[in-house]
Amino acid sequence: MRLFGKSKERKIVEFKEKQSIRNGKELKKLLKIFKENRDQIEKRTGKRPEIDDTTKLFMQKILNVWLSEGKDIDDEKFWNAVDYNKQFDYPVEYYEL
Repeated sequence: MRLFGKSKERKIVEFKEKQSIRNGKELKKLLKIFKENRDQIEKRTGKRPEIDDTTKLFMQKILNVWLSEGKDIDDEKFWNAVDYNKQFDYPVEYYEL
């Protein structure tokens, strides 16, 4: 029985939560950079380039999780938000049909 301090399991859970928050913040920075790059290309060429493979891969994982949870997602609305880096501005209900 421990009177002081946290259990090892609780410390591990807290560490994983903090790490996932850090990873999420870094991911948002990367996605913003990719979006800004697409914006610059669109300004130069007049045509918006496709979403890069890294962004597609990560966002497809999120989409798969939502679909596995039984959510009925509007693909066009979802990928349009991803293209303009607004995918985290709305709750999942926004993307549902």
